[in-house]
Amino acid sequence: MGYYFSKNLDMPFAAAIEHVTKKLAGKGFGILTRIDVQHTMKVKLGVDFKPYMILGACNPHFAWRALQAEDKIGAMLPCNVIVTEISPGKVEIAAVDPAASMGAIENPSLAATAKDVRLLLQELISEL
Repeated sequence: MGYYFSKNLDMPFAAAIEHVTKKLAGKGFGILTRIDVQHTMKVKLGVDFKPYMILGACNPHFAWRALQAEDKIGAMLPCNVIVTEISPGKVEIAAVDPAASMGAIENPSLAATAKDVRLLLQELISEL
């Protein structure tokens, strides 16, 4: 089983971040965190890395359901969506598969929530 869904787009990096953020909002997700991996690697390690942004996306309704089913699931939240520049004007968007990441937890209620979030994220990626 794969652990993410992805799609390549012909779009500049900054525009892709904005595009994905709007699409996530349309599915009920807000962005809790933005991690600029390229900047962090340069500052912390002095190394160059491609443009790479991790968006920590959260849908409060589903987060609440997951927390009710398994109170330590917060260690696996939020759902991460990455925007990576493949080449100038071309990006890859990838989203975690929550059913894969939460599959190790034996809790049917949590599995049902993860499957619902999986469907939303799959729709998001296919609609980009």
